[in-house]
Amino acid sequence: MVQPLKRTPIFPLYADCKGARCIDFGGWELPVQFSGIQKEHEAVRRQAGLFDVSHMGEFNVTGPEAETFLQRMTTNDVSKLSDGQAQYTLMCHPDGGVVDDLLVYRLTPGSYMLVVNASNIDKDFAWLQEHLIDGVTLEDVSAETALIALQGPRAAEIMAKAAGADCGSLLPFHFVRNVDVCGVEALVSRTGYTGEDGFEIYVRSQRAPEVWKGLMSAGEPFGLVPAGLGARDTLRFEARLPLYGQELSPSISPLEAGVGMFVKLAKGDFIGRDALMKQREEGLPRKLVGIEMVDRGIPRTHYPVYAEDRLIGEVTTGTQSPTLKRSLGLALISAEYAEAGTEVQVEIRGKRLKAVVVKTPFYKRTAN
Repeated sequence: MVQPLKRTPIFPLYADCKGARCIDFGGWELPVQFSGIQKEHEAVRRQAGLFDVSHMGEFNVTGPEAETFLQRMTTNDVSKLSDGQAQYTLMCHPDGGVVDDLLVYRLTPGSYMLVVNASNIDKDFAWLQEHLIDGVTLEDVSAETALIALQGPRAAEIMAKAAGADCGSLLPFHFVRNVDVCGVEALVSRTGYTGEDGFEIYVRSQRAPEVWKGLMSAGEPFGLVPAGLGARDTLRFEARLPLYGQELSPSISPLEAGVGMFVKLAKGDFIGRDALMKQREEGLPRKLVGIEMVDRGIPRTHYPVYAEDRLIGEVTTGTQSPTLKRSLGLALISAEYAEAGTEVQVEIRGKRLKAVVVKTPFYKRTAN
């Protein structure tokens, strides 16, 4: 029997946008676009976009041993967090492959919120439950938590108008709780997944439509538009931010994916540490690189990559960059070909087309 697609609390409001088009995304009926991927992408780069990301998962980890538990389960150093700080991190298998990438929010010394990828909610919860220790309680609060992401250079101005507290002074990877956003109590953080400034607004699910409508109203003078999964993907790609299932997976380690700065081998033992230590000591056989097409063509996910007549890897993500108007990709290839300037070929519809390894990120916002 086919399971019906899940919907976020904001789903009924999609009907207000004539161009909204939804797809099945990991069992969720989510908008791939509202007014067009290109238009939404440009709005986030120039003004602001509003994303419904309520499909993401949230877990509460509490108890006197919560920090010890998270140190064991994640690659980053949880002990560096103070109350009101968030951290990007990963969970790994013993062989160094990635279970998931996630955010850890420290609420109080014995209370944390984890934000995980929607497609991995059940798997991540089971993984954490399997390794749970005494003195720790794990709770899945995904169903009762909605998440709205406001991204773009004008995001701070919109938040200043919509929020009862000055969120504009929040430092990156910090958050405040019990903020009045459009008349609704929220947790507001400043992280982002687009390469732009931005905020995440966590509210109780039943209040999410009020916040969405309030933010859209507050953002109208600033050019705010609703944005879907399509623009979210092109934006994060240009900023070289990894997507689980493409740049990260059980067969791709954080070091291979180029997010080794979030792996703190010196902090002490954690799951996957021995394998990652070995990779670092012996050298990586594969690396994630940027490529730019020289011949005409777009490098899509899983397209084979060749050099000197041998298969050296494959494309993980690729597109015609909306900002840069260039045909670009991320590819996991043999480390010996990873230096910028190296010529490679991408097989597109049976033809091997010329490309070159280039530096990443492809796009980096300039300071205001």
